[in-house]
Amino acid sequence: MSRSDLVDPAFARELEALRRKLQVRARSGGGGDHLGRRRGGSAEFLEHRPYAPGDDLRRIDWLAFARTGEPVFKLFRAEEDIVVRLVMDTSQSLDYGSPTKMLAAKRLAASVGYMALAQSERAQVVASSAGDFRMTEPTRGRASLPALLRDLDALAPHGGTDLARAIDSAVARSPRPGLMVVLSDFLDPGPFDVALTRAASAGHDVALVQVLAQEELEPSFEGDLAFEDAETSERVEVTVDPRAIDAYLARLRGLFATVRAIAKRCRGVYVRTSNVEPAIQAVRRFVARGVD
Repeated sequence: MSRSDLVDPAFARELEALRRKLQVRARSGGGGDHLGRRRGGSAEFLEHRPYAPGDDLRRIDWLAFARTGEPVFKLFRAEEDIVVRLVMDTSQSLDYGSPTKMLAAKRLAASVGYMALAQSERAQVVASSAGDFRMTEPTRGRASLPALLRDLDALAPHGGTDLARAIDSAVARSPRPGLMVVLSDFLDPGPFDVALTRAASAGHDVALVQVLAQEELEPSFEGDLAFEDAETSERVEVTVDPRAIDAYLARLRGLFATVRAIAKRCRGVYVRTSNVEPAIQAVRRFVARGVD
């Protein structure tokens, strides 16, 4: 899959118009590009870091550049670094729909990653399913976008779901809190609500992006059918009639209410989308810090 499959030029232009609206309530405590909430004068110089494409040219130390020939970026004491962690549910249930929920989740993750890198922040990918956990090293700046997209593209759904383990592992391996974006269908019976509360308590700005297939939101099945669990291969024979559909939709609304309540408790973001909704619509709700 090429870069254009996740962030094509037209989509990138739309993201450029939104990226400065991306706000993060958590701050990681290191030198960076955004004003932090700690006390201290913002004009107090801290250190240099290498220039990254997309950095504000007004913040280049031109005197240092004249001496060394290498462009460097000025950081200040009251400014703090932001790390955007894209926690991707890669369980088998994401391999459903046309396009798949996995592809929709990847595109949304790429959108948030693009906006973060374009703001000279750091971003990393956390991929997890039951029995598997991977966490890339954070990268910074626009020049890191191709690598981020390759990391996302390499993800393939497999295995069961264990969101709680993924979130706890990401928090344990994060030396500083930041924006933790969890992208999943949240069809997980495990205690992911407890793990998200722990992440928020640790200082992370929690954002939940729920991706479902349109067929899951508006089921059109009927008759005597056999369903197979994508993650456990367990088969269940059911008679799908209006009563069964109503019961299913009631449970689905219950799941929405649960995820919404978690986001509110964590003072976070909750965006619910489908595999067929244009990604830019979900991104707009995300940067507006909406709770669907």
